Amino acid sequence: MPKFNFKAVKPSGETYEATRESADKFSLYREIKNEGDTVVNVSEVKNGNGGNFSILKLLSVFGKVKMHQKVVFTKNLGAMLSAGLSLSRALSIIERQTKNKKLKNAAASLGSDVSQGKTLSEAMKGHPQIFSKLLVAMVGAGEESGSLAESLTIVSVQMDNIYRLQKKVKGAMIYPAVIITVMLIIGALMLIYVVPGLTESFKDVKVDLPMSTKLVIFVSNFAKNHAVLGLVGIIAIIGSIYGWTRAKSGKRSLDFITLRLPVISNIIKETNAARTSRTMSSLLSSGVPVAQALGITGDVIQNSYYKEVLKKSQESVEKGNSISSVFIENDHLYPIFVGEMINVGEETGNMSKMLMETALFYENEVSQKTKDISTIIEPVLMVFIGTVVGFFALSMITPMYSLMDTI
Repeated sequence: MPKFNFKAVKPSGETYEATRESADKFSLYREIKNEGDTVVNVSEVKNGNGGNFSILKLLSVFGKVKMHQKVVFTKNLGAMLSAGLSLSRALSIIERQTKNKKLKNAAASLGSDVSQGKTLSEAMKGHPQIFSKLLVAMVGAGEESGSLAESLTIVSVQMDNIYRLQKKVKGAMIYPAVIITVMLIIGALMLIYVVPGLTESFKDVKVDLPMSTKLVIFVSNFAKNHAVLGLVGIIAIIGSIYGWTRAKSGKRSLDFITLRLPVISNIIKETNAARTSRTMSSLLSSGVPVAQALGITGDVIQNSYYKEVLKKSQESVEKGNSISSVFIENDHLYPIFVGEMINVGEETGNMSKMLMETALFYENEVSQKTKDISTIIEPVLMVFIGTVVGFFALSMITPMYSLMDTI
């Protein structure tokens, strides 16, 4: 167990320094607080070998908190506050229950900050990789209105729906990805181990080979003789594409392409419509001002073109204009139904409700379309596989006929 040097203040005002073993800094803070003292600062005592290093610690540093774990954290915190538990106690319980090391440390840190007088939203701002701007804003609004538990419940539902929507879209892509990966592996094995044997037969008889056969043989020879070079090339290409999509210009280009792909573009548009509507509805229902809600929604949305629309909407609201006009003008991104529903919400003063209905409508649309894609993909893949297998078979069988004629 690691040791820590710490400086603390007793209730009498006396300051003292000491060294103590504890699981981590946050555990030490709690122990000393339970004793009635206040910690001023803490520093870990390093051993000569650089401290206790382990793979688990390394993983905890680079680990990731999954969306589902964030949903459970938010939902449980809201439920415990609704049941009458204090915020500090609720965070302490969540810390003990949480298995993810990174989230556990974050919960401990939140508890420590809250016990020192910070609000939950202020404490959450110190962990931007775990707690999104949406969650922080919703918590802040809940604290201001005195309905923190309700705000946490609303945002947990929002996060859960976003998670489920993403899972459905990704799930529709898993089947074709697995099939194509298996095909590539089988194809590589055929090129390396099967084709060379047939190639030797063709060389011995010296038959005239068609262009398709020559192409297969060329790829086979390259795969067999330059496998490492080919693998390095593939990794380099994948790495370059990944780096390109991370760059601002590359991400912009990728957003442009995906918005113009057949079938996929409609799903992307409806997914963004659902996500925008639900996020805005959740923020407005919690009392977040419209302009701020539009700014936070822009941070939640990933596509740069949609971010621009939300930025324009925010500027429009700040100038005293309507929100719906910007959405209606950009009907190539947001379906016209979104702008009209926002317009109705502005006229009736019930924007949150109109946006929630819009979100539910497009979430159902995306859900149905992902099911349809899963159904359509299977025959399309069968045709694709049949075409590839047919090309390979004809490329190898056609010279066989010439070989038979020679014999």
